[in-house]
Amino acid sequence: MTDPIVALSHVAAGYGQRALWNDLDLVVERGEFLVVLGANGTGKTTLLRMLLGLQQPTAGEVHVLGRAPRRGDPHIGYLPQQHGFDEQLPLRGVDLIRLGLDGHRWGVPLRSNNTRARVAAALADVGANSYANQAIGRLSGGEQQRLRLAQALVADPVLLLADEPLLSLDPAAQQAVAALLDQRRTSKGTAVVLVTHEINPLLPYADRVLYLANGQWAIGPTREVLTSETLTRLYGAPVDVLDIRGRLIIVGGDEASTGMPGDHPHHVHDDSGRHVH
Repeated sequence: MTDPIVALSHVAAGYGQRALWNDLDLVVERGEFLVVLGANGTGKTTLLRMLLGLQQPTAGEVHVLGRAPRRGDPHIGYLPQQHGFDEQLPLRGVDLIRLGLDGHRWGVPLRSNNTRARVAAALADVGANSYANQAIGRLSGGEQQRLRLAQALVADPVLLLADEPLLSLDPAAQQAVAALLDQRRTSKGTAVVLVTHEINPLLPYADRVLYLANGQWAIGPTREVLTSETLTRLYGAPVDVLDIRGRLIIVGGDEASTGMPGDHPHHVHDDSGRHVH
């Protein structure tokens, strides 16, 4: 495969008269780990929707695997934002993973030897064998997220899109999920595009960061983008980035607001899960 996994050329995104960002050029290669950061409402999930073929850009061209994005592409795995399961839901972990292979089909799910083998391999890859047959609603958030990741990977995608996969997880679970994502891209060459507010668990793994803010963007190696100078330029107000023993803490409050209600630079949490202002 010689084409980039993802290629955006002069792409703009928006809703109605509201522009989210403009003139975005982006190339993601096989095996690359790209982290997408920014405040709420800056278009991070919109970018994922474009790559999934669920939303069209307002300008420019988007290509995934050398062609225009299409819905239901089996070469793309998708890990959506985490939502809790009802404790009474009679769905086992193994059933959730199987939906990644035959959930789009009508009728009785397939039960071929190949299906069982692929589900078993996905379970092993994420270390979820011990609770694969338990009701998913009774598992911890970290266990549920491992199973969701297995579901996204069971079809052996070339591209994995993840929307806030670390949200609501404790620090240990965040580290575990981040390591699993890195293991997948290094062992199988799967490109990863991950939206998050939690950069620190991903610092050892991210190749580049795309930061969206105030209708603008910056892209590059993590420690070149996450600097006081770059974020101050994006927000048009003072933002400080502190490096404390290898961890990044981004300090900015209402004075760095982009002007949109509820919008502010993302704040990094410390290892205890506390919000750092």
